[in-house]
Amino acid sequence: MRHSTTLGLTLAAALLGTASQAVEITLMRFFGDCQNEYGSVTDPAQANGECGIITALTNEFNATNTIGATVNTQTAEWGAYYDLLTATYQTGSIPDISVMHASILPNFTSRDLVIPLGDLFAEAGVDTADFVPTALENASADGEVYALPFDVHALLFHVNMGLMEQAGLVNEDGSPMLPSSPEEFIAMGKQFEEATGKNYIASESQAAEGMMVRLFQSLMWQQGVDVLSQDGQSVAMNGPEAVAAASFIKSIYDEGLADPGLDYSGAEQAFLNGEAGIILNGTWVVDSYSTQAESGAVALTDYRVADVPALFGTPAVWADSHMWVIPTDPSRTPEEEAAAVAFLKFLNDNSYQWSRTGHLSVRQSVIGSPEFQALPHRAEYAETAQIARAVPRTQNQRAVFNAMISDFNAMWLTGTEPQAALDAAQAGVERILRRNR
Repeated sequence: MRHSTTLGLTLAAALLGTASQAVEITLMRFFGDCQNEYGSVTDPAQANGECGIITALTNEFNATNTIGATVNTQTAEWGAYYDLLTATYQTGSIPDISVMHASILPNFTSRDLVIPLGDLFAEAGVDTADFVPTALENASADGEVYALPFDVHALLFHVNMGLMEQAGLVNEDGSPMLPSSPEEFIAMGKQFEEATGKNYIASESQAAEGMMVRLFQSLMWQQGVDVLSQDGQSVAMNGPEAVAAASFIKSIYDEGLADPGLDYSGAEQAFLNGEAGIILNGTWVVDSYSTQAESGAVALTDYRVADVPALFGTPAVWADSHMWVIPTDPSRTPEEEAAAVAFLKFLNDNSYQWSRTGHLSVRQSVIGSPEFQALPHRAEYAETAQIARAVPRTQNQRAVFNAMISDFNAMWLTGTEPQAALDAAQAGVERILRRNR
């Protein structure tokens, strides 16, 4: 599914003055570095995974735009990304485009660190009315659009069906048999491990990704509780619902159903190597896992995706969004700004290619297209779009998340009791919220 980029490129060419005038801009992002594999690929249809597809899209823009623009990519590790981006405002090496999570955007819009894009999008032909309402709301502040929404991404269960069949945990329709309560989760996990000798679930458990924190947030929403209030002014992290959710997560490790020694890459390798029945990870790996399973190069061969089950009642799951912004830089030339807007329009025009990663599209025209509907595994987690819940957009969201990770990890790494860990996390987040106020 390809879209014309003529309108945006024509606008940029007019702004730049001539099609032959060269202009270089910088793009700062995470998503990894895969230059060795995709550095020369200019067709995103020939790429897989987040890194591959965004690299190929950038390559295609550089190779095909008629405005003389070149996008130079700067990559950063996810854990350090926002600290490094913030530092560029001090060093003066501010990127022309940067990726940003919706949950982080308020920390930048409130300090005028990103430029408004509404008028620039209108001039370039980016139809903001095509964005699903929630995505447009997440990209906006005080009635102005500050970002190009690119996806909605959420937590999923990724399943090794070969191991599930070995454990007798497959439904008659061929779907994985998943638990509907904490007690059933533990019982199924023990059944799985007795039958296979493998871990029931793999998850990053000792690094900055915070997969179990995201699961905790999901379980709190399933009980009707917002960890962070919608206005971002208060936190509810040490009440009875929180203790129930945290005690369940700790029991996964106490019962030996997960390996607490795994970081993000270790959890992925365990799943791909057939050492775990389920991995807790996001929409962003669907394309990558599916491709690897089909390649025959890993032990995982029968791959399936599932919505995170409702273990505490109401279906709900953690979600966020990737967006693109233009950081504020008084030294940026009009030509550089025009090239940045042209690239954002190009990305929006190629939204379908990005949705191949496994992410949920934010463009209504893409969601309704036959190409999107035909993507692998999408029917298996179709409900995720309806049950996805985003954390409130507030300042210092990353600091809140990091504070939770530190205290939560103590439960399975050092044996801290859930109530003590939750009390510590509550106090830490309250300090952050007081600073916000």
